[in-house]
Amino acid sequence: MKNFALIGAAGYIAPRHMKAIKETDNHLSIAYDTNDSVGIIDSISPASEFFTEFERFQEHAWQLKRNPETALDYVAVCSPNYLHHAHIAAGLRLGCDVICEKPLVPTPELLDELARIEQETGKRVYNILQLRHHQAILDLKERVANENRQEKYEVELTYITSRGKWYMESWKGDPRKSFGVATNIGVHFFDMLHFIFGKLQKNVLHYANDYKAAGYLEYEKARVPWFLSIDADDLPESVKGKQPTYRSITCEGDQIEFSGGFTDLHTISYQEILAGRGYGIEDSRHCVETVNVIRNAMPEKPEHNEGHPFLNKLIK
Repeated sequence: MKNFALIGAAGYIAPRHMKAIKETDNHLSIAYDTNDSVGIIDSISPASEFFTEFERFQEHAWQLKRNPETALDYVAVCSPNYLHHAHIAAGLRLGCDVICEKPLVPTPELLDELARIEQETGKRVYNILQLRHHQAILDLKERVANENRQEKYEVELTYITSRGKWYMESWKGDPRKSFGVATNIGVHFFDMLHFIFGKLQKNVLHYANDYKAAGYLEYEKARVPWFLSIDADDLPESVKGKQPTYRSITCEGDQIEFSGGFTDLHTISYQEILAGRGYGIEDSRHCVETVNVIRNAMPEKPEHNEGHPFLNKLIK
């Protein structure tokens, strides 16, 4: 049994990590968050220590280290995006391997810094790239590999996940902390596209504001116009008033259905990490590079057949 610490225990994604720790027969020893709304711990790991000050959390972790039976083995990082680097570094320097949500860090330079800390500490950083474990994604990856066709696949990505006014008041609405919509909600999909269709060859931004972004990605084996939004007004008329989220990924006009099976993917990710097959810094480099370019790009007029269909109502 391994001992875990969890940083960012009050966040949206933290319960999936708590559940994964429990379902892999490991122990959540200590949790930390500046917010104390963490009642979910009672139903998963009620004996866990909890702190709202990082200094007290860190000191307790050092005390645990004195005893081999209580010393931490892993630190799971679920904190806001802009804190990932600092919290990963702290976990490594505590002598732990670290499991972190996406985006690992915002820039390739910070990936390089984490690699240096790995070398200094002898510990590893693992990134949760859960879509790589989804059966529908694995099936499509196998299909693309087996067909080995010369022409590129025509793929279209649309993801609209409505957010209320709270979003812009939270850290997620601050581009200095979330790094913008394309990074915060798009990095999962950009990783998936690379995983299936190979190296990125072209990356063009067509539109971006605080609520939505659109662009074009071209991989070794696919051409992908994409659109991401947190604005409910962007929902297709067919779903407005019926559901807050619209997720559509098509390949050659066929819908890729992967809405189901999400809840177990963190547990699978943990199983793979614990078995020595986790995804590390270099596995996440491509999607960090992708969103870093998008975040710093100036919008360009789309070339022929590269614009997403939703782009027409945004560009007058």
